[in-house]
Amino acid sequence: MISSHILSWIVFLPAIGGLICLVAPKKQIKTIAVLASLATMLLSLTLFSTFLGGADDPTEVFGQSYGKLHHVERATWIELPGELKIEYFLGIDGLGFPLFVLTTVVSFLACLASWNFETWKVNKGIRAYFILFLLLETGMLGVFVSLDFFLFYIFWEVMLLPMYFLIGVWGGARKEYAAIKFFLFTLGGSVLMLVALVAMYFYSGAAIDQAGGSVASGYLSGSGTALTHGTFDLIELATNPTIQSYFSAVSTTFLGIKFAPIMFIFLFVGFAIKLPCVPVHTWLPDAHVEAPTPISMILAGVLLKMGGYGFLRLCYPIFPSGGQYWAFTLAMIGLVSILYGGFCALAQSDFKKLVAYSSVSHMGYVLLGIAVMTTAGFQGAMFQMIAHGISSPMCFFLVGVIYDRAHHREINRFGGLWLTMPKYGTLATIGFFASLGLPGLCGFIGEVWVVLGTFQAGSNPEMPWAYAMAVIAAAAVILTAGYILWLIRRVYLGTEREEYKGFSDTSSREMFILVPLAVLCIAMGIFPMQTVFNFTNGTLDLMLTMMNNGIVSVAM
Repeated sequence: MISSHILSWIVFLPAIGGLICLVAPKKQIKTIAVLASLATMLLSLTLFSTFLGGADDPTEVFGQSYGKLHHVERATWIELPGELKIEYFLGIDGLGFPLFVLTTVVSFLACLASWNFETWKVNKGIRAYFILFLLLETGMLGVFVSLDFFLFYIFWEVMLLPMYFLIGVWGGARKEYAAIKFFLFTLGGSVLMLVALVAMYFYSGAAIDQAGGSVASGYLSGSGTALTHGTFDLIELATNPTIQSYFSAVSTTFLGIKFAPIMFIFLFVGFAIKLPCVPVHTWLPDAHVEAPTPISMILAGVLLKMGGYGFLRLCYPIFPSGGQYWAFTLAMIGLVSILYGGFCALAQSDFKKLVAYSSVSHMGYVLLGIAVMTTAGFQGAMFQMIAHGISSPMCFFLVGVIYDRAHHREINRFGGLWLTMPKYGTLATIGFFASLGLPGLCGFIGEVWVVLGTFQAGSNPEMPWAYAMAVIAAAAVILTAGYILWLIRRVYLGTEREEYKGFSDTSSREMFILVPLAVLCIAMGIFPMQTVFNFTNGTLDLMLTMMNNGIVSVAM
């Protein structure tokens, strides 16, 4: 049963753990939560056997297809015969797999980071905290494997309330302000996404009606399956020639505007808020600064990646003409985010806020790589998401470790911590150098690939501006080096300060969290093919083939 419904077990195992926490004795709640997140992570790691050994190699298995969907689970959920059909449709491919596993790993480490709950300023509600934490994990996992847009939207919204309360109840001094700001920004994006969801369903139905009331399925052609009404199926929306032709037709409009560009921008804003990019980024620094350390790890490691995943799963495959229409605008937003985040990070005196603004800069590379719609750009953006999902939670936990001891985050008040805490200083160097993009560590590969992809786009007659953007994006690395090296000098180097001489070095629990992240930072920098590219490139390349050369069938 577990084998045939592996994705459902992984998605809902944290929620089951939350239900157990609801009735368990208070002393056992932390143990149950950690075991539930550990079991979820271990179960997700079994999926590697599906993708290893070329199982997802499109050149050997599926030719020019959208990419193999593994562990598909499909059942009708809500149906009005002849009018509406919503499915419980799960599946995983090279796009969702690395982010799915990343979610389980970061969630487990963040849950372990919550072990010292009793030492927090707000020493109450341990049961509610871990129930909400596990419910949040279920919502995040569901997003990466949902292939029905309605189901995707449900999981997307499931994340909202747990994160709101985790920040608003257990956060810092301005926790209510940060939580409400996060809620309003995310809710605003969700409203636009809901409009797009409804519009896409009815317009896909209109495409079928125009074609005669029945259309062969785009990726199950030859199976006898036919569409007779609109669909929420994300793969169908991306691959069905009839639907795609109708969506991209000049005569197809929404509120008097061409359908593809307006739907693309509705979805883009919803996902851009999560990414986040300028100018819809302002919720992020407040949320990070006020959130407890484990929740900052989740925010940086997983939630920001959902924006980039949404671009790659929905915006570009379903509305490729919208991506072309807005290419310059989106690339410019990505470039501005890189520069703005870097300059803001340079200006910070709060340790945690510096790391938060660095995320804005790093995720700007993701948007730039996707916007130019090249092979290297897509691959670099995907790698950057995974790399940032490892290095950024590590950096936030490093901030939390020193905050637990010093009870402040003022950078200029630190100094000489490497002498006081040598193990901590060594791991901090790895984490922050990975964030910097030092060759040999995970942050380097993604940024280089994005710059290469942007140069690659410059050969396109429609994108002559890409050369200049590539140069600026490459030069922006100087900003990253500036704020990271200045941070390391002020916090870890220099003379040991008397007030910090009594600080204990990292504990065994803290080492257990930091060492795996440090190992991943190094492994991804040295072996990018084996750790990321081998799992993602097949699906990404086929997606670009579909976008550039027309709709092709999907093997399943």
